[in-house]
Amino acid sequence: MVTQKEVKLKLKQLDKYLLKEYKEKFSTKKKNAPDYDNNFHERIKYAVKNLSRLIKEATQNIIQMKSVGCPQKLTLEQKLKLILIKQIMDKSNRLTSDLLEIFSLMFNIDVSYKYIERLYSDEEVKLALCNLSMLIIKEKGIKEIDCCGDATGYSLTVTKHYCSYATKLKEKSKIARIGRKKQFVYKFTLMDLESKMYVCYGSSLRSERDAYNKAILMLEKTSIKINSIRLDRYYSGPSTVKQFGNATCYLIPKKNVSLRNGLKWNEMLTRFVKDTFGYLKEYFRRNNSEAGFSVDKKLFGQKISQKREDRIDTAIFCKVIWRNLFLLGA
Repeated sequence: MVTQKEVKLKLKQLDKYLLKEYKEKFSTKKKNAPDYDNNFHERIKYAVKNLSRLIKEATQNIIQMKSVGCPQKLTLEQKLKLILIKQIMDKSNRLTSDLLEIFSLMFNIDVSYKYIERLYSDEEVKLALCNLSMLIIKEKGIKEIDCCGDATGYSLTVTKHYCSYATKLKEKSKIARIGRKKQFVYKFTLMDLESKMYVCYGSSLRSERDAYNKAILMLEKTSIKINSIRLDRYYSGPSTVKQFGNATCYLIPKKNVSLRNGLKWNEMLTRFVKDTFGYLKEYFRRNNSEAGFSVDKKLFGQKISQKREDRIDTAIFCKVIWRNLFLLGA
């Protein structure tokens, strides 16, 4: 075991020169662009080819309740396809409705933009999305994982960019408001480092921490075992280490670190001090989360058009599912 003095000294060295030295020693190689593009096109083809089959399997055991009034215009399968297609197109509800006119002869779908918006709060659609998400993870064979986690933000306005905004805020005050109007919705995800799929997610209009808590609740409802986890300094603390039980944690301790928080916490700090570069090499695999967010926003957009909190969460869930679909054939 190490002493508290040794840990704090290592943290000072980390800020002064160790991080720079590590980056020079372990520089990452850039991807081959042509190979990456070809692989990406193959992933899209695989996702589209298998989408109907997965949607049918996700909805087959869900019984649609008969409602009073007009009969349902669309089946649950059609609803699920429509909301996923709308989300990946990154178009407004009104424009999506207009575009459906073009495809109405093929899909036999004729609905208004208000109908499309209501899909985001349809409980049957939400249940089908959950089933679809679990089916994708099951088909990929994800049971035990080494993972990383991080949070990002999606704009609810057209005037702000999350990255530039968040850098101006301290970690304890990341509550985004213009008067009483929210600027951003926060999303936290845990990524399987082998498949690069998201195994759980959480969203919140209040804070990154709230999004993190919701993601952990979702994780607890799955049977996925966490072997190791990497989180940034915002989540670094003894409570996080305890939360993940027997999993190996890679966290950079905060400057006010204390050793009086249990054996597992002290073991993590010992690994950090005794083998700093080896520890950092594992910790910085967390960068996969940041790279994943960058790809997600380029593919699926970085703005959420929905206004209600439950509908915002559904929109983010659709983005998570599309990402996992694209990685299913990888």
